[in-house]
Amino acid sequence: MSLAPPIRIEALLRELAPEVLAAVMRRLRDFGAAEDAVQEALAAAATQWPREGVPDDPRAWLIHVAARRVTDHLRSEAARRKREELVVALISPEDQLALGPDEDASDGDDALLLLFMCCHPALTPASAIALTLRAVGGLTTREIASAFLVPESTMAQRISRAKETIRASGAVFERPLPADTAARLGAVLHVLYLVFSEGYAASSGDQVHRVDLSGEAIRITRLLRERLPERSEVTGLLALMLLTDARRAARTGPAGELVPLDAQDRSLWDRVAIEEGVSLAEQAISSGPVGSYSLQAAIAALHDEARSTDATDWPQVMALYRLLASLDDNPMVTLNLAIAIAMVDGPAAGLALLAEIEGDPRIASSHRLDAVRGHLHERAGAIDRAVTHYLRAAERTASVPERNYLLMRAARLREILEG
Repeated sequence: MSLAPPIRIEALLRELAPEVLAAVMRRLRDFGAAEDAVQEALAAAATQWPREGVPDDPRAWLIHVAARRVTDHLRSEAARRKREELVVALISPEDQLALGPDEDASDGDDALLLLFMCCHPALTPASAIALTLRAVGGLTTREIASAFLVPESTMAQRISRAKETIRASGAVFERPLPADTAARLGAVLHVLYLVFSEGYAASSGDQVHRVDLSGEAIRITRLLRERLPERSEVTGLLALMLLTDARRAARTGPAGELVPLDAQDRSLWDRVAIEEGVSLAEQAISSGPVGSYSLQAAIAALHDEARSTDATDWPQVMALYRLLASLDDNPMVTLNLAIAIAMVDGPAAGLALLAEIEGDPRIASSHRLDAVRGHLHERAGAIDRAVTHYLRAAERTASVPERNYLLMRAARLREILEG
């Protein structure tokens, strides 16, 4: 055993959680019971490891503890004796489960296998994605709700219903067949996209980034592309992640404050990642069919290759967003399209588009709508309106750096009004 700081232990547990859950699920084939057992094991580790030290094989330790939790639980339920005997047979002797070889293990990555296992056909795509974000991404219910643009209570009910659906259907979690892989790929890509997005722009907390999430999303997407190189949208998603993550070093200032795209020092951008991302984006577009991730990658490439905001090919960005909007009914796409239209045709045109979606319940109460409105009013010279929307957006966001940035913008504009 070795002592490690709590922050390092927290990162290690997040990294190991998908692997442990996949290992337990492969034997138990019951998502609800496996997740509960793994959560208990993670909680035990978070309590014991800072005090007693990290085990030499932390993964095996977690699997062993989770297996014991399952056994203890089943032994307390006489009505489930048959399943208890099955589980005990699978996990005995205990050391074999914790330390022995896993004949069902993938020759690739547990987290990638777990993604496909959780995106089960018994669930609706939205429920499968939400459930997988919890199991694989480690996102909280609040973070998942933010990604889906729904209230936290709604998302909690959705996740609960998804677990109940799996339980009631009697479905087992196992390695999907090739046909299942194709059917589940869309949900898997969506999960990876949302995990990356939460890592690159954290929806809550005091950090701009959560590199543990964005880095893991990139890693798993690379693995996925190695297995499915012919899938253009897999390539497109990896390109989008690399082109977006390439700007990460420039998104925060010396004090960790948020720096918007137009104010970033582009010399800090990762040119190696940009070169790889542009190449992948070109491959995705040329190999087709062109989907939403490939289009977003093409837009990201235009931003990354431009010398400045003003030098960006905004007409092309606008055209790509229009095409993306025709494929994806997502208010976030409309927000970005409004910004592109404002850069081409002026802020009034962008604001007119925003007026068309202000009644959309998915975005009406979001801080993002007010933040974009504030930006466009500022560009139009309507300083008082810009201040109003910046302040409203600051009240609604759960991200501390974003709130500070919005308040700072409002304060500077107030100085202009008062001066």
